[in-house]
Amino acid sequence: MKLAKLSSVLCLSISLTCVPALAQHDHAEGGKPPERLGSVHFATSCSPAVEKDFDRSVALLHSFWFSAAVKSFEAVAAKDPKCAMAQWGIAMCWWGNPFGGFRPQKSIDDGMAAVDKAKTLGAKTDRERDYIAAVELLYKDAATVDQRTRTLAYEKAMEKVAASYPDDSEARIFYALSLDQTAPPTDKTYANLLKAAAILEKESETQPDHPGIAHYIIHSYDVPALAPRALDAARRYAKIAPDAPHALHMPSHTFTRLGLWQESIETNLASAAAARKDGAPAEELHAYDYQTYAYLQTAQDQAAKKVVETSAAIASRIQLNAPGAAAPPSAGWYAASAIPARYALERNAWSEAAKLSLTPLDRKFGWIEAVTLFARALGAARSGNPAAASADVEKLRSITASLNEAKDVYWASQVEIQVRGAEAWVAFAEGKKDDALAKMREAAAMEDLTEKSAISPGPLKPARELLGEMLLQMGKPAEALVEFEATMKKEPNRFRSVYGAAVAAERSSDEAKAKACYAQLLKICERGDGKGRPELEVARKAVAR
Repeated sequence: MKLAKLSSVLCLSISLTCVPALAQHDHAEGGKPPERLGSVHFATSCSPAVEKDFDRSVALLHSFWFSAAVKSFEAVAAKDPKCAMAQWGIAMCWWGNPFGGFRPQKSIDDGMAAVDKAKTLGAKTDRERDYIAAVELLYKDAATVDQRTRTLAYEKAMEKVAASYPDDSEARIFYALSLDQTAPPTDKTYANLLKAAAILEKESETQPDHPGIAHYIIHSYDVPALAPRALDAARRYAKIAPDAPHALHMPSHTFTRLGLWQESIETNLASAAAARKDGAPAEELHAYDYQTYAYLQTAQDQAAKKVVETSAAIASRIQLNAPGAAAPPSAGWYAASAIPARYALERNAWSEAAKLSLTPLDRKFGWIEAVTLFARALGAARSGNPAAASADVEKLRSITASLNEAKDVYWASQVEIQVRGAEAWVAFAEGKKDDALAKMREAAAMEDLTEKSAISPGPLKPARELLGEMLLQMGKPAEALVEFEATMKKEPNRFRSVYGAAVAAERSSDEAKAKACYAQLLKICERGDGKGRPELEVARKAVAR
């Protein structure tokens, strides 16, 4: 393993001269710098003349750069019209981000068309026919078979491909990704994720510069309990494929889970710039959501405000039917709603949150509309207007019912958590303290049973953090401290939880812990502008005592 890591460092230090021609093909000519996408080789029976182009196409696919990948596979098909595997690649591109959820009808139609063309062309080997048969399962009978069932069928097919061709490392890598894709968010044993990670880490020993391996390791460990294991891959991936916008963003999944805010900010700045250059607004907003989250934890509020001011215009450029960005359209729309909601809630700007407006973008999906409704309900309840909050809670209930009817179990549960949290603060505002506390505990218990979606850096407001704030307001600082510390364990270095823990400890007469938490907050906010954050002045005075 050490030799593999060393070879990776040496390779990268020589301008990726170790990377095969696939990453430099065409782009190393005419004085242009070599394209940096990492090292991939996918054997096919296609013409030897397209081998490097095919490898480049798969490298783009592994970094979820679907707009570039589909064009690259189309170029392979133009050079070798009999290359059935080029159509397999196009079908994979139209499926897009496996963690994205929603697929537009055009994506289903175009993906199935590529599968049909691949079958008509006729693959020359059993292996290639098996790859094509596997991707067909993602699209076949989409009108009558739900997406979860289809993705599970694809996972089983890729398991069989990987077992049938033990010399095919790409089969194992794509199988690992399928395991990540189908991992249930309620499985706290993380069986799928750990199985995928074991496959990928073994492959990493011999392919340290493979973009898909590093990328999918990050996804395999993208939960609080496992996130520290992804740090090495996170810090390598952006160096392996720095020309791919999503490769610049993905490390922030790990950085967010570990509370490494400045690293998250810097990699998402680079990702957003690359996505903007590529004309990928959904990917740009996805990076901005993670970036804004990090800005707000570190009290860099002016920087966050600038993102808020530009997000709606970026969202208006999202195209529903493009194979375009790594982030699916829904991730971009989600970010457009989440960014202003986070900006209000993370600053405790309750009146500001209560005035958030729904936009046409919010209404594309119920669970996206719920982002604004939840923030608004929480803002109204906590600024003394429980009647307005109750109206939005009713809308949230309606969305939960619609999602349940559509059998969207994950998002139905996420909105239900928001319903209970908002209900709790409405009850609290109405003076029903016991009822409020019971509902808030229900929300926290529900949230403990699941994980966040890959499209979001985290919940708008962690339920246990809200519970801690409620207990603090009820004069129960010792109980509040327990909840803040539980949140800090799951979501390290969150501004509100660290500050809440400091206050709770102080009110519990634990001066040492209070001072340590205040000091931690000041450390987190070293780059903060401090405007509008009175908590930082409280922390400075406490540390100085």
